[in-house]
Amino acid sequence: MVEILIQSLLIGYSGAVMPGSLLTYTLDQSIKSGVKAGLMVSIGHSLLELLLVTMIFFGMGQLLSSTPAQILIGLLGGIVLIVLGTGMIRESVTGKLVVDHSLSPPTRSRSMIFCGAVISAASPYFTVWWAVVGMGLIMNAYNTFGFIGVVLFYLGHISADFSWYLFVSWLVSKTRAFISLKFYKALIILLGLCLLGFGAGFIWNSARLLRQIIS
Repeated sequence: MVEILIQSLLIGYSGAVMPGSLLTYTLDQSIKSGVKAGLMVSIGHSLLELLLVTMIFFGMGQLLSSTPAQILIGLLGGIVLIVLGTGMIRESVTGKLVVDHSLSPPTRSRSMIFCGAVISAASPYFTVWWAVVGMGLIMNAYNTFGFIGVVLFYLGHISADFSWYLFVSWLVSKTRAFISLKFYKALIILLGLCLLGFGAGFIWNSARLLRQIIS
């Protein structure tokens, strides 16, 4: 059970720390509202993810438990993880990783919880992640520990969101600055390597299942 919790936490961090519209919004609101911004944005983000996890768990249980589905999802999820991990490492190494403090979504007049959910749903990375990788992780958690595994996966995943955005909000509200670019790049490289490892594991498991069918 601890393995699922740690795995979902690490993969959750890989998405949370990447610069994008949600991070930009959190930075902007943190200057105005302090740590409260990170908490409210994380709640909105986690409520959307709870909806997605529930829909996947109750609507696709039988399909996800089939061997052909496990093979297909494992292969697709592994490929996506490797592509995303490679992209994270490449952006860090080539110096393309930049966080823009000046941008702010046009929904700032609405509640931060609502914006946290809406901005998350609008992110291409978020959509692709849940359509392929998230489905595979939920399947693995359910096949291993049943409903408890799915709960642990969800808790580990949102723990990454809450801890990261609360940290960002605290840091920005106290210092009015972000962590050093050098440290940020090193963190992205480390998480990119984690994605590569998990991706390879997905593909290896799919290959193992495929060999069992063939033999």
